[in-house]
Amino acid sequence: MFGTVYGGWHGIEGVLKEELIDLSAQDPQEVARLRATPAAGFIGTCRYKLKAGQQEDFERIIEVMKAHDVGYFFYIGGNDSMDTAHKVSQLAAARGLDLAAVGVPKTIDNDVGDEAFTLIDHTPGYGSAARFWALQMQNAMEENAGSSPSDPVLVVQAMGRSAGFIPAAARLADPDRQFPLLICTVEAGLTLEELADLVNDRLRADGHCLVVVSEAFDVGDIGAVHDAFGHIEYGASGQKVGQAVINYLNAVGLAAPGLARTDLPETIQRHDMIYASTVDMDEAYHVGRKAVEIARRDGGGYMATILRQPGDFYSVTYDKVPLEQVANSARQLPRAWLSADRVDVTDDFVRYALPLIGSDWSAVPLVAGRQQFARLNRVFAPQTLPPYTPQGYRSP
Repeated sequence: MFGTVYGGWHGIEGVLKEELIDLSAQDPQEVARLRATPAAGFIGTCRYKLKAGQQEDFERIIEVMKAHDVGYFFYIGGNDSMDTAHKVSQLAAARGLDLAAVGVPKTIDNDVGDEAFTLIDHTPGYGSAARFWALQMQNAMEENAGSSPSDPVLVVQAMGRSAGFIPAAARLADPDRQFPLLICTVEAGLTLEELADLVNDRLRADGHCLVVVSEAFDVGDIGAVHDAFGHIEYGASGQKVGQAVINYLNAVGLAAPGLARTDLPETIQRHDMIYASTVDMDEAYHVGRKAVEIARRDGGGYMATILRQPGDFYSVTYDKVPLEQVANSARQLPRAWLSADRVDVTDDFVRYALPLIGSDWSAVPLVAGRQQFARLNRVFAPQTLPPYTPQGYRSP
């Protein structure tokens, strides 16, 4: 049996600062509401990079684990988070600490693992993001068709720095390919000039056009801002890619009256619980449960994983893979799933992604018309160690 369960206040930063929320002291009803609470619920997340040279940070983690008699460490997130879990696992083994460190996958980017999908089929979070895009693009197409005399082109910017799984999900809005829809993933490598030509071809054929463009689409200098991992923070950078695309389209001219305009969903595509996939939510629970089983039975050094079973009907099993195989992995959308014209995805992608978005609405509790999110008490474990500033936040 487990003893006290702690949550790192804003992830690994909370561990470094010895800010550990006592989850065992919470009202069970509030804990249950975490299922329908976005953005890691009350516990929080972070974008703090444990870099190889930050030895003080690593030693601090060991100190905190020892101080609170922690035997199991579960870290939830994407490829960088799996790297953190891997480093903690290695460090614990090197220090002779009885600590089982296990990774739990979660990222809307779906970029953990390999392009053969042998390590993990998909990550929790992606199914809900894909559902968001499927439903949003249905509505966007109605808007685009209705306003086409003045706004014949609608460009919508999607998340996904290095992988095109999120913009590709727009195809799920129209699996029968009846919309004048262009999808520009980062893997396609299109230029602005090529995109403009394709947009105008579609305008000549249909009179209006919906374009979903990756936030990593190359539009030149956007005044990029980088996070602690070195990744571009497109939402915080000076120039928005979608805006740059419509500026270019309007400058070179459209093959239809009117102008191109843009929508920028930004973080709503990862935090709006109304669009959460029931399949995604159930799998997130089960892969987390599998992580606990792995830690108890096999120890640390693994990530819990989701593997799709062969056959005509969608089903998955839960297993484990070594953390070293997924740490800092960067899977892209397979090139075989790109259409020949590079502005669409194939039916193979549709068959892959469609089961993930679910076929019903998620159960989001409402009271007086407002969503009810988890509200945990700020009950922290007593701090026994000296205060600590993570190395990444110290002045040079």
